[in-house]
Amino acid sequence: MAAALRGSFVTLAKGLNGLWLNQLGSRPLSVGSCLRMPEAPPARADSTFKVTMVPGDGVGPELMTAVKEVFKAGDVPVEFEEFHLSEVQNMASEEKLDQVLASMKTNRVAIKGKIHTPMERKLDLFANVVHVNSLPGYSTRHNNLDLVIIREQTEGEYSSLEHESVKGVIECLKIITREKSRRIAKFAFDYATKKGRNKVTAVHKANIMKLGDGLFLQSCAEVAELYPKIKYENMIIDNCCMQLVQNPYQFDVLVMPNLYGNIIDNLAAGLVGGAGVVPGESYSAEYAVFETGARHPFAQAVGRNIANPTAMLLSAANMLRHLNLEYHSHMVSEAVKRVIKQGKVRTGDLGGYATSDEFTRAVISNLAI
Repeated sequence: MAAALRGSFVTLAKGLNGLWLNQLGSRPLSVGSCLRMPEAPPARADSTFKVTMVPGDGVGPELMTAVKEVFKAGDVPVEFEEFHLSEVQNMASEEKLDQVLASMKTNRVAIKGKIHTPMERKLDLFANVVHVNSLPGYSTRHNNLDLVIIREQTEGEYSSLEHESVKGVIECLKIITREKSRRIAKFAFDYATKKGRNKVTAVHKANIMKLGDGLFLQSCAEVAELYPKIKYENMIIDNCCMQLVQNPYQFDVLVMPNLYGNIIDNLAAGLVGGAGVVPGESYSAEYAVFETGARHPFAQAVGRNIANPTAMLLSAANMLRHLNLEYHSHMVSEAVKRVIKQGKVRTGDLGGYATSDEFTRAVISNLAI
């Protein structure tokens, strides 16, 4: 029965296009100027998908081991092309990075751990999406949360444009462009439209950075006019942080520049259980990279078998959905959620005593193959 189901879904995957959000081109915006986001790559002749894997630093390698074990147990038709890049071990040379980029350009889908590389800019992975969703069975101060954080990640404070103008004085440039601000705004509104969401909130600091954030805010407002069915509002970043803690239910989709998004991702992850439970993904017009939503290396857990695999497993499930492997995606994500809801096997960050391996084995035992 399982083999028949898997065969049906693989066959279905070959004929389906990946459902992607529209990319904003350089031409003037209009409701009709919609460009397709990248399609999922086709399955190979042997009905498997090839995916680039970069475990990275921190607990990344341990989390990737959990993904590979669950995929193997679930007979998921994915073959990983693994590359070991490491800033800590000085294993992130230009040559190795070029190999990863070449693999990405061929496979068009990747899953990665925590490592800082110029991958985002080289592949134009302009949109980072983090879906913050409460896990059934795990209670926090705010339950039943469901919000999405979208950030532009190819410019802003992370443009890596720094120099020492005179000795002891460093200038760090924050780059904001109209083209990329409108592109990420359109991505956010398209996402809200396709996912049936009702509101987009632009997060900024235009009261102080009047030109840079002012341009971002103006671009968001211009794009919002093209989506009259989606409610639009804006909020200053410091107030947004407070409101997320006090009343996160007011938010639906949030869109923001690079640094603010990095901060808000981690803050929002803390509302539903921490860095170990929130998945994330990054998109360009051609590529998709799946990772944890809160980019925390959890260095104190390295080698101790205590890291929570939940975020990486849920991210892997999202990757399978992108590959149109809906059956396998649902199988993995539901197994993870069942383990958490049962409450018997939880890692230390969720108040339990289970090791990473024990949690992974519990997920495998809950796979409805």
